[in-house]
Amino acid sequence: MAGVGVRFVQKVSATRAFAKVAPHVIPALDRAVHRLTRGKVLLSAQLLPGVILTSTGARSGLPRRTPLACMPEEDGRGWLLVGSNFGRTDHPAWTHNLLAHPDASISWKGRDIPVTARLLEGEERAAGWKALLAFWPPYATYQARVEREIRIFRLTAVEG
Repeated sequence: MAGVGVRFVQKVSATRAFAKVAPHVIPALDRAVHRLTRGKVLLSAQLLPGVILTSTGARSGLPRRTPLACMPEEDGRGWLLVGSNFGRTDHPAWTHNLLAHPDASISWKGRDIPVTARLLEGEERAAGWKALLAFWPPYATYQARVEREIRIFRLTAVEG
């Protein structure tokens, strides 16, 4: 999608109405399309790169599959995930899961990849946040809406 289309989508995604509806609609559509295409397609990835994160539930211990936008790192071995929750008050559940159980996996372009998640803090978080804002400016609007600091995780592929 080029220029005007991207700017339009960024404007819409920064609205409070989008923040109310999107968390209920987008993940359900993504999971359905991902399942139907055997992991090859994520609808939301038509706008931003995306993964399906499989983490272990912080309380339940059960596998949890969550479609998420991501920013792939240049080396191709890492991804940044943003716990923006579309600018909603609470941290998304998947961030609690990664804090409790950092070993996870992602489905990336049809491949399942084991990863380790690490919460970014301090200067590393600041550098990641700056890169993420250049990548998807609506994150700034989400942060402005909430008092919590939006969590950023770096996922690194596990060797082996």
